[in-house]
This record gives sequence, structure tokens and C-alpha cells, in this order.
Amino acid sequence: MNAPRKTSYTFVLTPPEQQRLLTLLRQGNYRPVAAPHTQAAVETTDCRVNLYTSGKCLVQGQGAEDWVLFHLEPEVLQRAATGYESALNPDRVQPHAGVDESGKGDFFGPLVIAAVYCDAALAAAFDKLGVRDSKSIGSDRKILALAAEIRGLVGRRMAEIKIGPRKYNELYAKMGNVNRMLAWGHARAIESVLEAAPDCPRAVADQFGPKQQIERALFQRGRKIILEQRPRAESDPAVAAASIMARAGFVQALAQFEARYQVPFPKGASAQVRAAAVALVRQHGPAVLLEVAKCHFRTTDEVLAGAGATRAELGPLGAARSQAQRPDFKRKQEDNR
Repeated sequence: MNAPRKTSYTFVLTPPEQQRLLTLLRQGNYRPVAAPHTQAAVETTDCRVNLYTSGKCLVQGQGAEDWVLFHLEPEVLQRAATGYESALNPDRVQPHAGVDESGKGDFFGPLVIAAVYCDAALAAAFDKLGVRDSKSIGSDRKILALAAEIRGLVGRRMAEIKIGPRKYNELYAKMGNVNRMLAWGHARAIESVLEAAPDCPRAVADQFGPKQQIERALFQRGRKIILEQRPRAESDPAVAAASIMARAGFVQALAQFEARYQVPFPKGASAQVRAAAVALVRQHGPAVLLEVAKCHFRTTDEVLAGAGATRAELGPLGAARSQAQRPDFKRKQEDNR
């Protein structure tokens, strides 16, 4: 029985590859469509191609596989990639764990860190499901559906560390650094996966700081594992699966807040987020931010000002700010010049 055709592909293109793709899209019979944060977005009769400003190319639709095989590979990538992932990068199907997080840049909600085990069989299953970086999946419903599929495949060989806003604010007040918190969460997630998959030889994570931060946070079991940090690690199937599991945990947490407070909790840190937070503070008082938001964000000051309140009303946990917001930060920067 033939495997089902993939309907979604993601590639990170180099600057020359981006230019070749833009030339191809201008010359071909493509219909331009509107899409935010793109250099170009077009449709064919059976697929859609988005080239984002980040350099990421997303191809989706029933004809995605043919378009990648007959246009993207020969004319843009100038190499064979589709169907050869295991040959080009054999490490992706060797036993390992992937770790990723969600919620780091969102004012509302927790910081969620997930780790997922992967081997050759699971990598093939993830590819068949269309598992990819959660940031390329715009639908919360799709995220939750994929997370359920991944959980069914890996069973106990995964972990989710959810740091709710109150605990997050407590840890930030102690650590004063988000990367230290991330390292702590990554280490705990890796340790949990190793309990179910003790022979897992390595873990792959996105680059967010010195890997020694994670290594120092690992316990005795975890210190035997090889830790790899690299940019754009979400191209790894285990990391992509972890990114979906972390995003699903974050989405579920926001839904719980919405059910509890009966108001929307938008993602990110936009003007819409600030307006929602101001309304929440006016209804429940400033202390509600400690329960639902990351209070070291600059957004906190803007929300409190908009609601006629101050950080003093948040108490010690609300006093912690990001380094750039501290009164002595500018002076220290000048002294270091």
C-alpha cells in the first residue's frame, strides 16, 4: 500500500534560494494572494506557496508534493531533498529526544516546555502526520489534533513542564533571567523522557543560550546524555513534535483562563493583548496579573498605567523587571562602552 502524499512542506531558504524562488514566482502562472509577513504568496490550481520574510518557504495543498519535486527542487534548491531526508541527515531518525518551548513571547499564559522521544519508526510516523514546527501551523484546532496523535504514538516517552504565571513570576524574581528558567525546564523535561526511555543517547534543542546552562541543570541520569543546541532545530522531527506538544499545552492553558474569567486571552504582546489586560485589571484588580501574565514584560507597566495602577500594587513578585527595564541598565551599558 502506498503512503499518503504529503500536503505540506516547509523549507528554510538561503538568500540566493529566496531570490531564485522570487524569480520563479514572478515568471510563472501564479495568482498572487495576500498573506502577512511574506515576501511573496501565490496560489496554483492545487497548492499555495508562501515565502516569509524570515526566509521560510511553506508549500501546502494537494499538489504540494509535485510542485516541490518539479519546481522547487530543480529550480530553487537545485538539489534533491524530498524523500531523501533520512539519507541527507541520518541523525534525524536515530534515537534521540527533542525539546522545545511555547509561551516565551506571550504576555498571557504559562511557559510550556515539552520533550519528545523519536526513533526511525516515530520519525516516519511524524512525517506521515505532517508534524512540523508549530509556528507554521496557524490553527489551534490543528495543533491540538496533532498533539493528541503524537501523544498516542510516543506514550510515556514524552514530558511536559508547564510553568504557570504565578510560578513563572516567582522563578523570575529569583533567577532574574528567562534563559535560566528555560534551561531549568529543558533539563526537567529531558530527565522525564529518560525515565521512560533510559537508553536515549542525545537530546536536540533550539539555540537560546549557552548549552552549559542546561547541562548544569541536569541531574545524574541526564548528565550521561549528549546535548545538541542548534538554530532552527524545529526541522528535526523530535523537536517539531515537542514544539507542537508545548504549543498545545499553552493553547489549553489560555482556554482554561478564558473559561475562568469569561474574557478572551489573546496571544502575543500586541495592543489587543494590552487592551484585554487593562480590562481584566479594572475588573479584578492589579493582582490578577500575577495569576495570568508574565509580569517582567514591559507590557505590565503599560497595562498598569492604562488601568490607573502601579507595580507597587503587585507586591514583591511584580517588582521584578526585565534587565532592559531596570533603572541602572542604561548606565551600565554606557559604562561598558
